Parts: sequence; C-alpha cells; structure tokens
Amino acid sequence: MSDMEVENKNVKAENQAEVSAPTEIGEPTEGAKKDIRWYVIHTYSGYENKVKDTLTRKVHSMGMDDTIREILLPLEEEEEEKDGKVKLVSRKVFPGYLLIRMEVNDRSWYVVRNTPGVTGFVGTTTKPIPLSDEEAEKIIHGGTKAAKNEINVKPGDRIRITKGVFEDRTAVVLEVSDDKTKIKADISNFGTTTTIELEAGSFEPLP
Repeated sequence: MSDMEVENKNVKAENQAEVSAPTEIGEPTEGAKKDIRWYVIHTYSGYENKVKDTLTRKVHSMGMDDTIREILLPLEEEEEEKDGKVKLVSRKVFPGYLLIRMEVNDRSWYVVRNTPGVTGFVGTTTKPIPLSDEEAEKIIHGGTKAAKNEINVKPGDRIRITKGVFEDRTAVVLEVSDDKTKIKADISNFGTTTTIELEAGSFEPLP
C-alpha cells in the first residue's frame, strides 16, 4: 500500500468519527457584533486546496458566510530556473496550513474541525488561538517573503553568503543596486579578492 493510499485511508477513518467542540467554546453570537479573527487550521499535507474548496462549499450551503468569512491558502511567487529559463512559480508559504477568518463558536468550530482533511486548529487543546493583526497582515500580504529577501546592508558591511558556491563564506559589500534586489561584494578567494554579485535572500548581515 502506497503512502498516499495510507493517508487517504487515515483521512477517511478520521472523518467517520466526528469531533465535538470543547466546552470552553461558546454559543454563536446572536444580535451582537461578531468577533471575527484570523485563525490557523492544520490539514493533511497536500490536501490544502481540497480542504479549502470543501469547506467553502459547506459554509455556503449551511448559510454560515457571516460567521466564516474567508479561507485562505497563503502563496508566494518565487523565481525558478529550469533548462536555462527563469519562470515564476507559486509555492505554499506554510504547507499543511490554511488561514481562516471567522468567529469561533461551538457551531463554526464543529463545521471546520469535521471537514475531511482537517486535523485541528492551531492553539491549545481546548480553544484556537487567533493571529494578531500584525501576524495576519504579514502572511496575507507577503510580509514573510519580503522580510526574508529584504536588503538591509550598505557598502562596507560584512555579510555571510547563505546560498550558492560561496555558501558560508564571508564577504564585504561594495554596492547595493538602486532597486535593492542585489549587491556586489568582495570575497577573498585563494589569496586574491574577487567581486561577486548576490541576489537578495542569498546572504545575511554579520554583526
């Protein structure tokens, strides 16, 4: 039996036994402003899109659009070189996780938790923990990627190279491109100094 067949069997078995909401989770809000927050749910790896589609249909069919507002699979675009050509590809920021904007109550928790492929909310064993506004903003609008690839060095700074043939070597920054996407740096190589060009995300500053 293949790993995928085993995982499919596990998903099916899990969803035959429904999970009840913890007692700490309250009743749906009636006639008051809903406490809509971003939460994170964990899914089986590779099932993110299927869970998103299934849960979206379930929410619509049950008339819960006002309680479960949005389900998001965070993606980021990266350059990938293949056969000498560079193209943009979409990658999952957090494989095995989805973001969901909702009010957590016993009914909405039950609907999400008992969706095939969902293994649980991120949080304590009794109650999901919402993301802060800042955390959600960074994930949704690419803050994670921007922080990873942001150039915060200037000429004269020492850096450590983290990718490529010079990985783990130190170098000195010569110049930073106007668009802050790459730098030129000097590296000592067998007694001589070589100038190399580095892309954002392929090095880190040294103290």
